[in-house]
Amino acid sequence: MNRQITTAAHTFTLTGESDGFTVSLAAEKLQEGLDLITLRLDAEEAAVPPVLTINWSHPACDIQASWHPAQDRNKSFKADWMRTLRSNAAASAPVYALFNSLGHNRLTFAYSDALNTVHYSGGISEEKADFHCRVQLFAETTAPLCSYEAKLLVDTRDIPYYESLQGVQEWWSSMPEYRPAFVPAAAKEPMYSTWYSMHQNVTDEQIEQQCRIAKKLGMEAVIVDDGWQTEDNRRGYAYCGDWETYAGKFPDMKRHVDAVHGLGMKFILWYSVPFIGKYSHVWDQFKDKILRFNENHGAAVLDPRYPDVREYIIHKYEEAVKEWDLDGFKLDFIDTFYSPELQLPSTVEGKDYESIPAAVDRLLTDSIGRLRELKPDIMIEFRQMYIGPAMRKYGNMFRASDCPNDSIQNRVRTLDIRLICGNTAAHADMIMWHPEEPVESAALQLINCLFSVPQVSVLLDTLPSDHLAMLDYWLAFWKENRGLLLDGSMEPMNPELLYPLVRSVKEDKGIVVAYHDSIVPIPAARSVSKWMVVNGRRQDGLFLEVSEPVEAAKVVITSCTGEIVEERSAQFTAGIHKLAIPASGMATLYLS
Repeated sequence: MNRQITTAAHTFTLTGESDGFTVSLAAEKLQEGLDLITLRLDAEEAAVPPVLTINWSHPACDIQASWHPAQDRNKSFKADWMRTLRSNAAASAPVYALFNSLGHNRLTFAYSDALNTVHYSGGISEEKADFHCRVQLFAETTAPLCSYEAKLLVDTRDIPYYESLQGVQEWWSSMPEYRPAFVPAAAKEPMYSTWYSMHQNVTDEQIEQQCRIAKKLGMEAVIVDDGWQTEDNRRGYAYCGDWETYAGKFPDMKRHVDAVHGLGMKFILWYSVPFIGKYSHVWDQFKDKILRFNENHGAAVLDPRYPDVREYIIHKYEEAVKEWDLDGFKLDFIDTFYSPELQLPSTVEGKDYESIPAAVDRLLTDSIGRLRELKPDIMIEFRQMYIGPAMRKYGNMFRASDCPNDSIQNRVRTLDIRLICGNTAAHADMIMWHPEEPVESAALQLINCLFSVPQVSVLLDTLPSDHLAMLDYWLAFWKENRGLLLDGSMEPMNPELLYPLVRSVKEDKGIVVAYHDSIVPIPAARSVSKWMVVNGRRQDGLFLEVSEPVEAAKVVITSCTGEIVEERSAQFTAGIHKLAIPASGMATLYLS
């Protein structure tokens, strides 16, 4: 089979076998430079669909960079013969962008099926200097179906790349099957996490001690991570599955949650969704309803295609909310459901799904639906890389994947999430640093994550006084400017250079954070009367590039701990001006 359809910019070719399906391809022009390609399959009887591939080419003209959700710090182009990217509900998202070094979009494409596995790429051809683009479907085992329809959005408009990605996010969000979950205000407040500070050595007493300090610093919730359910501190999962508190650490979980609530903080608890450990009490009940067993973990991955497996998992969450009054869940390891190459054959009857993605969707849909009946503002945290449009249905907090002490990685990952997560709360990975760090260096951990919700994971009672002052200052700054940082018109510049400068404007306030660049452009935004310029570097001093003269301004420069080091009136001609902003400090410009 070989089908073709043409738009103003591209010729799309669909290849593969029809295998009893009627296959059609159609194109629709939404506006100049924005096209929608629709693929449809129909069969008289349910059958496993064949592998199908949509191919097209785009000239490599004025394109210097690329972006996709799983790119991380490796922003290089890929050749067309290299391995394709892979997305499904629990891994990345089917979107790819090509743009120039000015950040102008040249080609962005996205696929509507974010639930099932899609292989896609935009690789450079060595022979023709074209980008060979493709979207491949049904390359992994797929359950039989009678009909299938999905759409490919293709954007060649000359707009900022982040506006094109915002359009993709809005397109996905408008689909009923991906309607994003409600995001309570508490999901956008700073939080304390126990993972890096305590790991599995958590106790109720130590958590409450940290929370007393955390609350005073402006943290409004605690995330109690792995370790509450076991005395085993070796980071394995052999005791997962029962989800009962280990009395040696938490003799009375309800009392503990009440104590945290008494401080005015929310309580979020970690669960590994798929794992059932070989030492759990329910091992014998479910040991034959597993997808795979990992000896290193000492645990198996449950098979969600069985209704009693799903019901057991959901009941455990409901039980925890009812008995302990939890405010949310950190639901971990959802991505481990999806490893078809490692999957064991099912030998027990009783499955009501053949498709694992569909079964996981049912598990999470039912979980969140029933939890919201108990608490409408329940918080659900998911970790990168399951941060695509399908996951926005269930989760309202997307956290950068683990990058301990790596502030640059945290910056890249949080901004990558922000580009396609819409109003879902983007959270930084847990922020940690050594207590003997220079305070300016420790401050970079927070400054690199300003455009996401901070999660702090250090032992607060062991921090030096200047570190506490720094943490207090930046968390207060973040809370005061949360609307600007999370909901403003954000411009993350040059992803290919790891976002060296990020700017955001909301109403009369603007912020520019320089992570590498020493020259900071201040655009002629006449509505902005207050600019905050953050020096997110270890070097002192920044240069402002002012596009229009400013006849009168007040300049206040502060250190990383909030001390005022300079305050003066100023005039700025159009051009370059040096400001003596200390490393990890900030200048606030009040413009008349």
